[in-house]
Amino acid sequence: MSEVISSDKAPEPVGPYPHARKVGNLLFLSGVGPRKKRSKEIPGVTLDENRNIVSYNIEEQCHSVFQNVKYVLEASGSRWENLVDVTVYLTNMKDDFPVFNKIYATYFPDKATQPCRTTVEVNALPTPIAIELKCIAIIDK
Repeated sequence: MSEVISSDKAPEPVGPYPHARKVGNLLFLSGVGPRKKRSKEIPGVTLDENRNIVSYNIEEQCHSVFQNVKYVLEASGSRWENLVDVTVYLTNMKDDFPVFNKIYATYFPDKATQPCRTTVEVNALPTPIAIELKCIAIIDK
């Protein structure tokens, strides 16, 4: 019925869930953040001694989260151009949405292949990150 997908390049999930699950020719990615594999480092984030965010760079986090999504897509046999739906979770819509939107446009320059998208602001994410993506893609047969 469905197949669990795990990437050896993407960061480990922070809970009991897979990177993705393949059902037919659809691929459902779990929430993907900008963390690095096997590291507590989060690109563009400075934490204090209590692991609270002191400062962050949304540009660095955007590029890192997009790379992590690509890793999961590649592990499944899919690709970036096969994304059909993206839900974006930002912790600071007012400051980060314009920057995110600008970067997003560079990753999806062709309007004919742009996925559907929803962007929402959330109070917090499971780790000290400012962005997370939830994606659906197709897998070429």
